[in-house]
Amino acid sequence: MNVIEKILSAHCGGAAVRSGQIVTVDLDYVMANDATACLAVDIFNRDLQADRVFDPDKVILVMDHFTPSSSVAAANSHNRMRQFAAEQGLRHVYDGQGVCHQLMMERHVRPGQLIIGADSHTCTYGALGALATGMGSTDVAVAWKEGRIWMKVPEAVRIAVTGQWPAHVGAKDLILRIIGDLTAQGATYKALCFTGPAIAALGMAERMTLANMAIEAGAKFAYIHPDATALAYLRAAGRPGGHVFADDEDACYERSMEYDISGLAPQIASPHSVDNVGDITDFEGIAVNELFLGACTNGRYEDLEVAAGILAGRKIAGSVRLLVTPASRDIYLRAMASGIIGALIESGAMIGWPGCSACFGGTGGIIGRGERLLTTANRNFRGRVGSPEGEIYLASPAVVAASALTGRISDPRRIES
Repeated sequence: MNVIEKILSAHCGGAAVRSGQIVTVDLDYVMANDATACLAVDIFNRDLQADRVFDPDKVILVMDHFTPSSSVAAANSHNRMRQFAAEQGLRHVYDGQGVCHQLMMERHVRPGQLIIGADSHTCTYGALGALATGMGSTDVAVAWKEGRIWMKVPEAVRIAVTGQWPAHVGAKDLILRIIGDLTAQGATYKALCFTGPAIAALGMAERMTLANMAIEAGAKFAYIHPDATALAYLRAAGRPGGHVFADDEDACYERSMEYDISGLAPQIASPHSVDNVGDITDFEGIAVNELFLGACTNGRYEDLEVAAGILAGRKIAGSVRLLVTPASRDIYLRAMASGIIGALIESGAMIGWPGCSACFGGTGGIIGRGERLLTTANRNFRGRVGSPEGEIYLASPAVVAASALTGRISDPRRIES
């Protein structure tokens, strides 16, 4: 078996499994956020007529998409979540503390776990060697009751990455390039397994970026083998443990893809599809109105640090607005203590409370008719952040910061230090 099959096997009794097989698996955690949790509550109470969740320590609720509450409807949804949590005695309820996936990575995920979440970017947890995937509210409600769910064992694709990372090029550029090559449907219900010396050279923040966007190619899971970097991250979080699996010698993969990132340029995904990807040279000079640094893709401390390194001592262009939202409260506090938040504010940025913010447009930062948004988020669908007559471009923190200085899509490699 390959590592994906091994983890699934461990969660369904230990019998050997193969791709294409339908298995019933036990779950380590079930997460839901305020975008879909109330639907799951309805199904749990009304349709399943369930009394208790399977384990109040393993059902996690997060308020992040509409936090602070941006409407009466959002406030009502949050109150329903709080009520459900109280009724069920849930031990992990996070209100306004950050994006669900960042909180899961900071506080819960361990290698070898199997997790589902009511959010498509749950695949982020593969950065720590867990298998995690997004599911709909019905599946989540069933999992709340049963502690298990069925799924098909996916085929696995090995993506081997070599070379030296160029200046101002990182995981966001690599995953955009991979999605552009695979297309938005090219990895549907498959597991993307990232490996190679260039992956080993990445810190945890960049690994999370890589795993986070696997779903944009349709993937069921993302997976990066836990190494010394991952285990050190877990120790620092006070969360050692988990189970590190490995491929059998005769493990099978559907196919392998190879990338040498030594010559990779910053990448841009242009409207209105994430796989509409090209080198930054194809987009330089396009005027933008708003820029966003944040989201579960690129709202980590290291992302803010990259932007501050470009913006410190400079002012953003008067024609644009720059929104910065740390992915969690812990990241916010660390960035304040190090001076990063101060440097970003002095450059002209507006700092938002940790949450989904302008990635989703649920609490602010929406764009108007004819405006362009350059964002570190993971999706550029028409109308995702405001007017359907606006345009959304995806890029790395370095590109967003460089572009904030000029008011146009700009190559950070051209910005003088």
